Amino acid sequence: MSVSFDYDKALENPALAFDTPEAVLSQAGLSDAQKIEILRRWLFDATEIADAEAEGMEADRPLLERRVALALESLTNGNDVEPA
Repeated sequence: MSVSFDYDKALENPALAFDTPEAVLSQAGLSDAQKIEILRRWLFDATEIADAEAEGMEADRPLLERRVALALESLTNGNDVEPA
């Protein structure tokens, strides 16, 4: 039995839908454009959280942002990696 993937829920909260940014890259059934949108959303979310927690930022936040950016960059060849 295969489990269906809910693209809309992944867009709402990528961190809940995927264990890691790299997992987005290997998700079967998603186009590169869909993966890019999910990663853009994740990068936006991570950036917003980091901004909100600027003084008390957790140590892994910059690492997460970097991992999301690298995953996005691998799909876009380094172009347009800023959150939409």
